[in-house]
Amino acid sequence: MKSAVFQALQAARAAKQPAVLATDLKSGRQLLIGGDGERLAGELSLNEDLAEVAQQALAEDRSAMDPDRGLFIQVFNPPLRLVVVGAVHIAQALVPMAQTLGYGVTVVDPRRAWASAERFPGIQLTHDWPDEALAALKPDRRTAIVALTHDPKLDDPALTLALRSPAFYIGALGSRKTHEKRRQRLAEAGVGEAAFARIDGPIGLAIGAKSPAEIALSILAKITQVRRGAADLKPVDE
Repeated sequence: MKSAVFQALQAARAAKQPAVLATDLKSGRQLLIGGDGERLAGELSLNEDLAEVAQQALAEDRSAMDPDRGLFIQVFNPPLRLVVVGAVHIAQALVPMAQTLGYGVTVVDPRRAWASAERFPGIQLTHDWPDEALAALKPDRRTAIVALTHDPKLDDPALTLALRSPAFYIGALGSRKTHEKRRQRLAEAGVGEAAFARIDGPIGLAIGAKSPAEIALSILAKITQVRRGAADLKPVDE
């Protein structure tokens, strides 16, 4: 790997930006492609077809051979992250499930009795106010955010900040009636309809979930569905 390519790759990883390294297996020449399909560094030429292959590899989060071009396509995606606002019972079930799927999890809740190491052993906890916590965490396109407190004083600031981020998934617990009240509150706070539509609410897939563990499963299923670009399904009612 030449110095320019290596430095560009290191810069992308430091900035938590996705990148794809295409290597010609015959010549050894390389090309580093950014998450938006832009050329970052390298000797190979970039065309529309190769940019599309790179985008697909990033979406699938999987390195692979491209036999038609004789290229090895190597994916460098930022780590997956899940930010859970509300250290509630559903969160206790959701966190270990998310970890199993490779998510780095942060639980946000200023209520220290809820967000404790005893209830969430080994998990990154922050007791900052949710909007302050999210500002510090800087959600990116590999981040999912779920608001589970059912308390507008906590959920609304978190959602307002989340909607300003490129997070790939934003969800909020609550019934349709609760979600409509949330829409009205956020509209008064200046959140437009297009932005509000990014919120998955009621949260999760419609699998008939009742218990905290089942609701957690439905949430993680919806996050997976959105991440993988699968066909949309109806959300679950709480």
